[in-house]
Amino acid sequence: MKNLLKVILFSFFLLLPITANANTLDEIKSIIKTDYVGKINGNLQKASSIQEVMEMLDAYSTFFTASEFEKYVNSIEMTSVGIGVVVEKHDKGVLIKEVIKGGSAYKAGIQSGQIIVSINGQSTVPLSIQEATSLILGEKNTSIRLGILQNGQTKVMTLIRQPFSLPNITTKLLYGNVGFIHLSSFSEDASKLVKKAFNELKSQGATAFILDVQDNGGGYVEAAEQLIGMFPKSPYAYKLQESTGTTVHNAIYQPTKFPKDTRVLVNRYSASASEMLAAALVDQKSAIIYGEKTYGKGTMQGFFELSDGSYLKLTIGKFSGPHGSIINEVGVKPHISTATPIMTAHFDSLVSKLKNYEALTAVKTKDGKSLTLSYSKPIATKLPSNAIELVALGDNTVPIKIVQNNKQLIITPTKPLAEHAQYMLIIHPAALKDSKAKGQYMHITVN
Repeated sequence: MKNLLKVILFSFFLLLPITANANTLDEIKSIIKTDYVGKINGNLQKASSIQEVMEMLDAYSTFFTASEFEKYVNSIEMTSVGIGVVVEKHDKGVLIKEVIKGGSAYKAGIQSGQIIVSINGQSTVPLSIQEATSLILGEKNTSIRLGILQNGQTKVMTLIRQPFSLPNITTKLLYGNVGFIHLSSFSEDASKLVKKAFNELKSQGATAFILDVQDNGGGYVEAAEQLIGMFPKSPYAYKLQESTGTTVHNAIYQPTKFPKDTRVLVNRYSASASEMLAAALVDQKSAIIYGEKTYGKGTMQGFFELSDGSYLKLTIGKFSGPHGSIINEVGVKPHISTATPIMTAHFDSLVSKLKNYEALTAVKTKDGKSLTLSYSKPIATKLPSNAIELVALGDNTVPIKIVQNNKQLIITPTKPLAEHAQYMLIIHPAALKDSKAKGQYMHITVN
């Protein structure tokens, strides 16, 4: 029997009979002949090894041993077996950027900012981050000995590797009651996590939303179908071309709905299910897409369990947007191309709410120390609280000092503005002496 499991970019269970005594190589050839969508570069029947067969297929078709398959699925579900840390390379070894709550490192009192200088007695200085990570990860309940550097002192600690999960969702309530949700992977529970985040942000006052799938390489198609179903005017998810023909697949209806002006962020590393989402929203005019053109992976893979416990990951279809927009090798073009999608999306979201405000000329500054605005009429003699606000785009307000000088406002941040960041200065009508005056806003870029 061959089993097509719930898989990356597809979700159903299929049983089809093949020769009962076929070996693994013959099983693979039979499945490819029946289900593969794509060009076969060679004579499949003459291939004498699994590796030779794989080299004839596209880059997304792969053979996995049982253990390799488990690790692959874990990567989609954001789970691993190790000590529960997020790391990056450091000139003294490996810097711990984040400690996952509940993991072995967390329980041992290890903190972010500490440096791993050795793993099982081996110095981490000459290791690449990939080499160091492969030493940190391992089998469940196995031990690992780490040299941890802090305040100039090295402490050797022994930890036990255990399964841990990286957070798949991060959220923040931005200025202006804009709820921000970042989804790292289309795991099986992705839509459940997004709905929970949506409701939590809404309870905090969010009235507009930004959904970020930048750097999201995809996952399960059912998760994409469910997430598309959270957007208004999105009854369809994608159009699929299989070996048996082409069909349009529906989104999975969700009672929880994003607002119609929700902004979705993508970049060149947004692939597969992320592109399925973006294309569906573009085709059905269901959201505003910001960022870069996406990766361009419009193929769908299924996992087939083989009789020896190994797995074949095989391209079984090509998908496009529900109205036919091409994805594969093309990518999804955003409505608004920008190198700073969260800042641009946040700015646009705020502007949409400033109904009785006018835009001042945007400015660029190198020092970001102060800004002087001159008016033809006097400024209010006593500024009400929050009459003037400086907003870090993608975040919240920045403390400022305001000096009034008859027809001038001198606005100075209490701390230097961040380089390469963007800000929005909002002058509410209450700051102006003329009761009929409109509010004003200005876009500020720090070079």
